[in-house]
Amino acid sequence: MVVPLYLQREGFMPRKVDDFGDGGAFPEIHIAQYPLDMGKNRSAKPGLKILPVSVDAHGNVAYDAIVRQDENSNKIVYSQHKDIIPKILKNEEGEDDMDEDEELQKEIEQTTQETKAALEKVVKVRLSAAQPKNVPQHNSESKYIKYKPSQQSAAFNSGANERIIRMVEMPVDPLEPPKFKHKRVPRASGSPPVPVMHSPPRPVTVKDQQDWKILPCISNWKNPKGYTIPLDKRLATDGRGLQDVQINDNFAKLSEALYVAEQKAREAVAMRSKVQKEMMMKEKERKEQELRALAQKARSLRTGTAVAPPPSSMATPMDDMDTGGDYDTVRERQNDAPPKESREDREGRLKRDKVRDEWRRKRERERRLEAKDAAMGKKSKIARDRDRDISEKIALGGADVGNGKGGGEVMYDQRLFNQEKGLDSGFATDDQCQEPVGPNNSSCWERFNRGSYTTTLTRPLKRKPLTRA
Repeated sequence: MVVPLYLQREGFMPRKVDDFGDGGAFPEIHIAQYPLDMGKNRSAKPGLKILPVSVDAHGNVAYDAIVRQDENSNKIVYSQHKDIIPKILKNEEGEDDMDEDEELQKEIEQTTQETKAALEKVVKVRLSAAQPKNVPQHNSESKYIKYKPSQQSAAFNSGANERIIRMVEMPVDPLEPPKFKHKRVPRASGSPPVPVMHSPPRPVTVKDQQDWKILPCISNWKNPKGYTIPLDKRLATDGRGLQDVQINDNFAKLSEALYVAEQKAREAVAMRSKVQKEMMMKEKERKEQELRALAQKARSLRTGTAVAPPPSSMATPMDDMDTGGDYDTVRERQNDAPPKESREDREGRLKRDKVRDEWRRKRERERRLEAKDAAMGKKSKIARDRDRDISEKIALGGADVGNGKGGGEVMYDQRLFNQEKGLDSGFATDDQCQEPVGPNNSSCWERFNRGSYTTTLTRPLKRKPLTRA
């Protein structure tokens, strides 16, 4: 088979030995290649799952060979019906089981031998690890040498003509340090390394250089070298410029819906406010009509004349506000309108109107002050008067004390009660002085030194009931 040229092997799949020619594998083809079948497992035959037919001792086909392969080859597999028969029933069969017992005994002996060999191997490894490794082996054999000495006389060798000596190797102490220094000899050069087959080099184009250009790693957390990294380079690392910001259309819909809902809510609030104001005006007009009717009725009862109520078109709340806001004054002016009024009556009426106007302005001023104090968190005059003590009320002239004639309750100064100290609490200590000022502006120490120091006991004093003049 003709092998394609270099850079023209697209789609070429070398599978056979002839595809490689006389060379090795092709590095630009990324598949498993076995030139000259090197590295290929010849023993394994993929796709072959056929077992040979095997028979047992009685000539029957042993179907249990299927389950006795792979990891079950060294295991005991019970795959026959006789394997589930109890041992008691097997003993009753007698002669039929003799052969099976012999086979079982042989299997037991074989297993025993294998176990013994394995245990001896383990023990031998353990013992050899405990024994010294570099113990020299001594030759226990001795040699006998027979020779004739050079001096043959009665003075030497007891007059013997021959000698026999026994030559034995001298034992070596294993703990003796070495007598010679061992030097490492450099290893001789072996066979040259196997050459690696490479494709011929190709010229690198500009596009390949740009593709292989890897940007340096720029971290947003660490800069151990302390380099000054421009912002454009730092922002280019996370790819922000590569993404297009797209705003969903639902945001515009949501903002428009919120704007419409706000306008509707404002219109609803304005409508409710307008309706509430109209209802308040109607309620105010109704109350003014009732007050006007009550005032007219009281005036008619006092004068003894029946006056017809004026029509609603002639008397309005705005007219009353223009005339001063006091309905009694307006009604008196209408009742006193006849020309029979004298000069004295007219002057008295004007004085009374003036007093009523003053009282009205005073009440309005007090209401404004109370509203201002309430807005600023201050107490009103009524609340302040309620919280005042009886002494302050008397000093301000606003105390309402009872008297014996009226049967009112007698009021006391509350500061004189609920005192923690009394006669049972003892007096002050010797080194404690509250510096009471005595007569002539003298302190307690001066009066003590003069011998005029006296102790004054404080007890609740009952005030006399006071009456307001």
